[in-house]
Amino acid sequence: MLDADGFRPNVGIILVDQQGRLLWTRRIGGQDAWQFPQGGIDNNEQPESALYRELMEEVGLNAGDVKLLGVTRGWLRYRLPKKLVRPREPQCIGQKQKWFLLELVTGEKNIDLNVSSKPEFDTWDWVTYWYPLTKVVSFKREVYRKALKELSPIYHRRFGQVSAAARSGAH
Repeated sequence: MLDADGFRPNVGIILVDQQGRLLWTRRIGGQDAWQFPQGGIDNNEQPESALYRELMEEVGLNAGDVKLLGVTRGWLRYRLPKKLVRPREPQCIGQKQKWFLLELVTGEKNIDLNVSSKPEFDTWDWVTYWYPLTKVVSFKREVYRKALKELSPIYHRRFGQVSAAARSGAH
């Protein structure tokens, strides 16, 4: 399902542990490509429903494992590099995303990257709040910046002051 401009609706997931660290996942396939979990919104599916479906498919967590802290107000868009745009009709030129900030309330023991028959990630780590901005693939960087900036007041209220190490991008 694409919008009139060729953007596919998608949800982005920023999962925070109780120490304020963010879940950072590495794409499967030997690449050193790290990102937040994300996934498409199916036809007639609401963004929040897609969030919980993708949360289970990608990291093995259900709604009872997390607390919803916040969501971006509007859609945040990024364009795919030309080499990644597949030649088909209708043509998907990028994604428009709703970003959700979640707190993991049951513990990391419940994270399972292998619940899907086609896992997307092969490992994960906990990172500081701003760390992903310097590590995510360049074409997603601005969307990550906008999502983290918009959700930072909610994060700050829940987890306190973001440390200098976190602001500088320290792991």
